[in-house]
Amino acid sequence: MIFLKKYKTLIIYSISLALLFLLLKLGEYRLLIIDHSFEIYAGSIALLFLLLGIWLSRRIFAPKKEISIIETEKIVEKQVFITAPVPFVLNEKALSATDISSRELEVLELIAKGMSNQEIAGSLFLSVSTIKTHIANLFFKLEVTRRTQAVEKAKKLSIIP
Repeated sequence: MIFLKKYKTLIIYSISLALLFLLLKLGEYRLLIIDHSFEIYAGSIALLFLLLGIWLSRRIFAPKKEISIIETEKIVEKQVFITAPVPFVLNEKALSATDISSRELEVLELIAKGMSNQEIAGSLFLSVSTIKTHIANLFFKLEVTRRTQAVEKAKKLSIIP
């Protein structure tokens, strides 16, 4: 308290000078704003878009959450019954009913293995046109239009394994 009484006038003058200085600075800023209003508006809009761009880029290009996959191995034991393969038996009755020759049967077996006409001709030492003739005869005798249908029908009739 003694300090306040002793320096009372000094404190009052210093507070009044500080307020006066504050008022002068506010007036200066007011005049500055009036004189340079366009620059202030443009700068504030630029600052707003800068902050918006930073925020948006952080949202869009934020690192994705890392997903960790934990693999575990399970050993399952169970009985598996495997039947012995049944040996192929040629159905002579179906073969004679379709009237397929032995050479056509060879071609049909090679078709079932997935060979092309060129490959079949090379393995049987025949021309490609002869192979095409045999295949056309097979299609007619088996009453099919495609190679896959011919193989499927021949397997159904037990003509090929």
